[in-house]
Amino acid sequence: MLTIYGVYRSRASRVYWMAGELGLEFQSVPVLQARRLADPLAPEAPLNTHSPDFIAVNPMGQIPSIKDGALVMHESLAINLYLARKYGGPLSGQTVEEDGLLTMWTVWAAAEVEPQTVKIVLTYDNGLEDSEGGKQTIAVACRSLRRPLAVLESHLAGRQWIVGERFTVADLNIAEVLRYAQSEEALFQAHPNIKAWIERCQSRPAYKTMQETRGKEPIEV
Repeated sequence: MLTIYGVYRSRASRVYWMAGELGLEFQSVPVLQARRLADPLAPEAPLNTHSPDFIAVNPMGQIPSIKDGALVMHESLAINLYLARKYGGPLSGQTVEEDGLLTMWTVWAAAEVEPQTVKIVLTYDNGLEDSEGGKQTIAVACRSLRRPLAVLESHLAGRQWIVGERFTVADLNIAEVLRYAQSEEALFQAHPNIKAWIERCQSRPAYKTMQETRGKEPIEV
């Protein structure tokens, strides 16, 4: 059985959504981010990214990780590409060319988009969005997103989905990367194709199920 390490309030959300799309049975092992704990190595601390038991799974001390049989993998976007390739049906590439495009768009999301969207979400997570420094961080991130979002907006003109005529792992991966910036409504209002596309992605039952579970997790530890 597939084992997913990580809480839903983390990048593991992407893997939980993917598992739901694929109808996979899985075991969830909640692993908290060490930064959320006063003393992550205290004897009574819950399993977290600094815990020796988790470091034995992922020496980088980051979530999510998975075990699928004998295979251990890290890096959420790569995990989803693997799950699509192994289990995905229509979520996976149906040709070598589609496989290449799914990988290209996923790497694009990681390299061109996520460095900026993470700055936005962490500003909110740290309660700094109304501070002068926080406002500046968000403004700079939004400016840095102009070019990649213009590329995606143009790509989606006349298209429902990123690759082919169907929802794929590329849609899921990019939607999750962009979710970190959805607090900035003006970004999406300025890109109507992206706005309509991400609404289609987030209307899927597996996404709603993931978010429902995520919403039940406590914010404070």
